[in-house]
Order: sequence, then structure tokens, then C-alpha cells
Amino acid sequence: MKKQKARKKQENKNDFLFGKRNYTFMLIGVAFIALGFILMAGGGSDDPKIFNPEIYNFRRIRLAPTLVLIGLAIEIYAILVKAKK
Repeated sequence: MKKQKARKKQENKNDFLFGKRNYTFMLIGVAFIALGFILMAGGGSDDPKIFNPEIYNFRRIRLAPTLVLIGLAIEIYAILVKAKK
């Protein structure tokens, strides 16, 4: 009876779907995605009659979407990589 309980406890310890390495990569991917969306924010004008050319700068058009795509690639890698045992 005690052996069965010990086995169940050991089986329950490894119930996580991913390993620590996977979760680390997932957090890094989420950070890249969040940073990309933060960099995309702003640039609008308070007055709709005034055009603000800042909305088309390098940061919002090239850098931020690239960071989001890199973050998504990291997320895919984090899902596909095997956890070290």
C-alpha cells in the first residue's frame, strides 16, 4: 500500500507539460512580443485635423513588428524543443 502511494506521488511530480527550459523560452518570447507592442503604441495626434508624421517612423513600422515576429518564433521554438531530463 505504501509503495503505491509513493509511486503516485512520484508520478504527480512530473505532471508539467513542459520543462523549465521551455517555460524560460516562453517567457522570453512573451517579453519580445510585449516590447514590440509597447514600441508600436503612440504616435497619434490629439487633434484629428493635424497630421503627425511620427506615426511612420522606423520604430513603429520596422522595429516593433520585427520584435513581435521574433517573439512568435521564440514561442514556437519553446513549444517544439524537448525538455532536458
